[in-house]
Amino acid sequence: MKLVRFGPTGAEKPGLLDAAGQLRDLSGHIADITGATLDDASIAKLQALDPTSLPLVTNGQRIGPCVGNIGKFLCIGLNYSDHAAETGAKIPEHPILFFKANSAIVGAYDDVVMPRGSEQTDWEVELGVVIGKTTKYVSKEDALGHVAGYCIVNDVSERHFQANLTGQWTKGKSCDTFGPTGPWLVTRDEVEDPQNLNMSLDVNGKRMQTGNTATMIFTVAEIIEHLSQLFTLHPGDVITTGTPPGVGLGIKPTPVFLKKGDVMELSIEGLGQQRQKVNQDD
Repeated sequence: MKLVRFGPTGAEKPGLLDAAGQLRDLSGHIADITGATLDDASIAKLQALDPTSLPLVTNGQRIGPCVGNIGKFLCIGLNYSDHAAETGAKIPEHPILFFKANSAIVGAYDDVVMPRGSEQTDWEVELGVVIGKTTKYVSKEDALGHVAGYCIVNDVSERHFQANLTGQWTKGKSCDTFGPTGPWLVTRDEVEDPQNLNMSLDVNGKRMQTGNTATMIFTVAEIIEHLSQLFTLHPGDVITTGTPPGVGLGIKPTPVFLKKGDVMELSIEGLGQQRQKVNQDD
């Protein structure tokens, strides 16, 4: 099942895609797609509905982030061996964790707005994992059963802010609009193997990133196991799991960064596509 949130920012309604790819309104059955409606029982009730019985949503509606009221926005860094190599970084012994401010979260087709003074804004296509049940001290063998579904995340990053403004990576990761999430939340039953998904990102029609989740250093299950030893994961928490090679920072001999007017297009197998135009604050 592909769950969608649509409508104006802050007033999104829940929906799903039917077999024909048409958007259907779920607001007669649930108030929103949040941690409160992502447990297995709630998902099963939605899956039992006949999508053709739901109101058809007219074209032209904005698609919002696929999960509302996200609790924690957790990010894993340097989690692809080939990406670590392109940045010259050492392979980590444990998952590298940083946080993105929830105010960075926007829809899959919303503009990405670079902050004032930004000259090193970069792109990162990533597999997003949405937690569906309270998770503490889970084993990697059981971890995927705690996942509600998967989505695309663009972990947009301002590299100067990230590396040179003193402190941890969060400063360069948390600018407003730096977390496009969606367009769909694909329930876990539709993702046979999260460790075998092709992914790509284009800038202005040129392929920049090509990868597969098979080259993750730490698998989705291992990431969930590790984080759950440190703190409780709650339904609606989002974990974004790292990016394959091809980021602007890694281009040799001179890194390439985004500029106003650029267009990013992202894809992950089975999870849909994103498209963002780049703008900049005055």
